[in-house]
Amino acid sequence: MDRRQFLTTTAGLALGTFTAAAPAIAQAKTKVRVGYLHTVAVDGQIWTGMDRGSFEKQGLDLELRQFNTGLEIFQALIGGSLDVLATGAVLSNFPARGQGKVFLINDIEVATAQLWVRSDQGIKSFEDLKGKRIATATGTTAHVFLDRALRANKIDPKEVELVNQTMPAAVTAFVSGAVPAVALWVPFNVTVRDKVPGAVKLADASAYYPQAAIIGGWAAANDYYEPNKETLAKLIKGWADANDYIIANSTEAMEKLQKDHYSQTPLADINESFKAQKMFTSKDWKRMYSDGTVTNWLQQSTDFFMANAGIKDFTPANKYFDPSLYLKTIAT
Repeated sequence: MDRRQFLTTTAGLALGTFTAAAPAIAQAKTKVRVGYLHTVAVDGQIWTGMDRGSFEKQGLDLELRQFNTGLEIFQALIGGSLDVLATGAVLSNFPARGQGKVFLINDIEVATAQLWVRSDQGIKSFEDLKGKRIATATGTTAHVFLDRALRANKIDPKEVELVNQTMPAAVTAFVSGAVPAVALWVPFNVTVRDKVPGAVKLADASAYYPQAAIIGGWAAANDYYEPNKETLAKLIKGWADANDYIIANSTEAMEKLQKDHYSQTPLADINESFKAQKMFTSKDWKRMYSDGTVTNWLQQSTDFFMANAGIKDFTPANKYFDPSLYLKTIAT
C-alpha cells in the first residue's frame, strides 16, 4: 500500500465511511437505582437475574445498593437517592402514607419471621413472655409477625416490652442475654441457633398463613413511577425470567446464590431461607394480582402499621398498589 492509499484508508476509518467493517455501536442501557435487603426472600430474584443477564437483556443497568432494613430503604427512596426498592413487609407501610407506588411482588414470607426465646431465662411459652423484653426492629416484617403471634396466643402486645433496635443489634442483645426473646427474620436465625445452643424457636410466621400472609416486593418513587412505566415493564420482564428460573431450577439457583452472593452462609442455611418463603411463577401471580388476593394481603399489613402508628387517614392498598403494569407486561 502506498502513502496515498494508506492516508485514504485511515481517513475512511476515522470518518466511519467503511460502514460494513465498522463495529456496531452498543445501545445505551437504562440505569435504574435499586435499593434492596440482603436476604434470599428479597434479593434472590435480583442476583439470579443479574447472573443470568435477565435485566441486561431488557436493556437495564441496575445500580444496586444494599440496606439493613426496609425502613432505611424507604427513607432513601423518599430522599431521592433511589428509583425503586425491594423489601419485605415494609412494602405495606410507607406507600400507605403516600410514599411510594407498589408494582411488583416477590413472594410470601411464610416462615422468614421467627420468634426465638432463651429457656435459660425461664421463657418456654408465650405465657412466659408477659412483662418480658422482646428485641426486634419495629415497623418491619418481624414486628408484624410478632404482633400476630402474640395476639394469636392471647397475649396483648402491651403486655410485653418491645426493644426497638436494628436487627443485628437485636440479635446481639439476645445472644448476650440482655433480652430473653427476639423477633427476627432469616438468616439472623443462624446466628441465634449457632451462638445460643439453648435457644428455642417459639413460632414462625407459617403458623398464620394464609390468613395473615406477609408479602414482600417492589415499590417505585412517586415521581419515578408514571414517567418510567416502560422501564418498569422491562424490570418486571427481567424479574419474571429470574423468578421462573429459580422455581424450575431451585437446587442450582440456591447453589449459585450461595457460591457467588452468600459465601459466608452455608448452603444448608440458604436452602432453609428459600424454604421459608413461598414463591409463585410469574403467570400464577397474575391470578392473585387480578382477583384481589395480593391487595388483601397488602391491606392486612397496612392495617397493622397504621394502627401501630396511630394513623387513621391513610392510602388503602387498592390505591397504592397498581397491578395493571404487571398484568399488561406478563403474557397469558
